Amino acid sequence: MNPKWVLLLSIAAMLVVVDGQSAVEPRVKTVKGKKLCDKGWECKGWSAYCCNETISDYFQVYQFENLFAKRNSPVAHAVGFWDYQSFITAAALYQPLGFGTIGGKFSGMKEVAAFLGHVGSKTSCGYGVATGGPLSWGLCYNKELSPDKYYCDDYYKLTYPCAPGAAYYGRGAIPIYWNYNYGKIGEGLKVDLLNHPEYIEQNATLAFQAAIWKWMTPADKHQPSAHDVFVGNWKPTKNDTLAKRVPGFGTTMNVLYGDLVCGQGPDNESMNNMISHYLYYLDLMGVGREEAGPNEVLNCAEQKAFKPSSSSSS
Repeated sequence: MNPKWVLLLSIAAMLVVVDGQSAVEPRVKTVKGKKLCDKGWECKGWSAYCCNETISDYFQVYQFENLFAKRNSPVAHAVGFWDYQSFITAAALYQPLGFGTIGGKFSGMKEVAAFLGHVGSKTSCGYGVATGGPLSWGLCYNKELSPDKYYCDDYYKLTYPCAPGAAYYGRGAIPIYWNYNYGKIGEGLKVDLLNHPEYIEQNATLAFQAAIWKWMTPADKHQPSAHDVFVGNWKPTKNDTLAKRVPGFGTTMNVLYGDLVCGQGPDNESMNNMISHYLYYLDLMGVGREEAGPNEVLNCAEQKAFKPSSSSSS
């Protein structure tokens, strides 16, 4: 078995939350005057970020259930697939890198809400008059239904050749399309997604892991990650300012989707749907939508894309 999967299964087995608090007390050491911590299964590897509250400290099972209240309704398309344990197990691999662990509890909750805002929007089967409201139907899908093509781009036949019979249609928490994206993400996760793209729709932990990898990883060496633009690690250049790109939720959409969503004006349905999910999740998590910031931070309506749409496909 792949060592990565042994680790994930071990983490899942150790996932215990008692009285709303992480079951693991942090180990602490100081290296060159810097405090580093290790929290075992959830934040492992001696990181300054592990000294902060971790996701299971402030985001509980009941909150996950509230955010995705209709995902297991009989009419949903991935009943029984997505759950809290899969999310928290996947997130554990990235918390030492700052996912949900930069700053205090408040900052962590905002990042989790932002990430899940993308997830909820991209996997929703909600509509205007849906039971419980259209925003309660996130994680309704784990794959594209009735895809009409294989999403195999022969331009990448030398670097990410399509496997015989494999179809690279949308799968996952932030859906992955095209052979080259499965190849890149598979390399990042050390899982052979190029030859086995179906793994994403078969394992919820891997599906969340792939989505968090996309959130944490720049698509290009000259481009920030969605994580960096959201938490404030990214400092806009003069060109970014001229392109109206500013730190915040709006620019996470620019990073992940480019001009497929951004620079299309204020009425872009996909953009507004992601914003609506983010605000809704902030409310349900107890942060409050008023903490999301002004419109220029929330949306990307007037932003120029980091890269053109041909390079922004999921």
